[in-house]
Amino acid sequence: MCQRPRDATLLPTQKTPPHHRPLGLSSETARCSPSRPRIFPTPPPHFRFRGGAAWPSGLGGGSEREAGSGPSTSGAGNSSLRLRAGLTGSVPARFVFSESEGSALEQFEGGPCAVIAPVQAFLLKKLLFSSEKSSWRDCQEGERKELLCHTLCAILESACCSDSGPYCLASWLRGKTAEETAGLPGSPAQSSCQVDHSSALAVEELGFERFHALIQKRSFRSLSELKDAVLDQYSVWGNKFGVLLFLYSVLLTKGIENIKNEIEDSSEPLIDPVYGHGSQSLINLLLTGHAVSNVWDGDRECSGMKLLGIHEQAAVGFLTLMEALRYCKVGSYLKSPKFPIWIVGSETHLTVFFAKDMALVAPEAPSEQARRVFQTYDPEDNGFIPDSLLEDVMKALDLVSDPEYINLMKNKLDPEGLGIILLGPFLQEFFPDQGSSGPESFTVYHYNGLKQSNYNEKVMYVEGTAVVMGFEDPMLQTDDTPIKRCLQTKWPYIELLWTTDRSPSLN
Repeated sequence: MCQRPRDATLLPTQKTPPHHRPLGLSSETARCSPSRPRIFPTPPPHFRFRGGAAWPSGLGGGSEREAGSGPSTSGAGNSSLRLRAGLTGSVPARFVFSESEGSALEQFEGGPCAVIAPVQAFLLKKLLFSSEKSSWRDCQEGERKELLCHTLCAILESACCSDSGPYCLASWLRGKTAEETAGLPGSPAQSSCQVDHSSALAVEELGFERFHALIQKRSFRSLSELKDAVLDQYSVWGNKFGVLLFLYSVLLTKGIENIKNEIEDSSEPLIDPVYGHGSQSLINLLLTGHAVSNVWDGDRECSGMKLLGIHEQAAVGFLTLMEALRYCKVGSYLKSPKFPIWIVGSETHLTVFFAKDMALVAPEAPSEQARRVFQTYDPEDNGFIPDSLLEDVMKALDLVSDPEYINLMKNKLDPEGLGIILLGPFLQEFFPDQGSSGPESFTVYHYNGLKQSNYNEKVMYVEGTAVVMGFEDPMLQTDDTPIKRCLQTKWPYIELLWTTDRSPSLN
């Protein structure tokens, strides 16, 4: 759903339906240019729990136990990451594979796509580019177990700020009996079974108060220890709280203070308290290991504030329909990832678009690099920079930057003396006839974890063929669907032909 601007206010009795809430600027970006209707607001969040809002209780408070040399544990019942509201039984948050597609995670009604979609994307990266299987869509139970555990470890490793750990897992308390927890608020007595990751645990019956009393933080110094632990509690990831335990694991591994230092406004939760949306900071944390709030390349200065962005090419990319609607601008580091897999964001949901052709993510062409560098000096996406910044841009691109040559180029690129340098003429002058690299036609796939959003209500990858033209040809236009408009933010003249009777849904 759309995100209400931070500086907007509602009357005390006014409630805006989530699907009617206006998109807008954050207060920080609005101050940069109050006269412009849009300047890179944070894209809308995509973590929904329709059956009950759930979110981390802020990012502050509480202390984190320092890990020892080996695995260590500490109770998580009083953690600052506790959720303020519980998920109801109708809102399962678990990692479960589809019965119709062996490697596709199924998301239940209103499920947490801000976690499931990134996990699915990294799972596909492992499956497609680190496996020697010829039939990649044929995954048996043992392979699924290995894929999921490897993926969870990879995301945790990315979130860790140090190569030496500690890596953290949120898991069930070992050896905790039902009698010992019967006296807890909201914890009805149950049969005396051991509460650990291998027992049935009656997980489906737990409420959130009891849930938090029965979990612990485990720390590991080495990645091998972490992998063994993640594999050892494989059954936990498939129960009702599997997604939440993994989310806690990521936050604890990253460190609360580190998240507060990266997020743009530490007073805002990673999950919206009203509608349960995951913030862009949460999505970025899972994709890149950094909880920054923006999707542009590098950092930007705005009214004396430093706004953090993406600092290196991501392994998995991110595209959003909000860019097609001109509410934001995704930078090259997310738009052109290391692998041809992209999280695709609509107003309400996250899905995954991917291909197997590595030529789609060929090294950045000089013209693409020039465009990216130019745009770092054009934070408002005006398509031009002041002529006073031309020297900085040319130095950043390692072009000739002698004062006499700079003045010559200013006169050539700005013959009317307006004091601005347009992006188009700049690229044409220094990087003529250099189009974007990549194949013109390739096979693509789309994943949507919601059963009701899939063809025949089966969670399966939808296959199609993409054709990328160098120009717009009305004779070849196929449709004007949301997924096509979203992909056009990367490939402006892309056409899509799907094997199903209808285009895949982004919602």
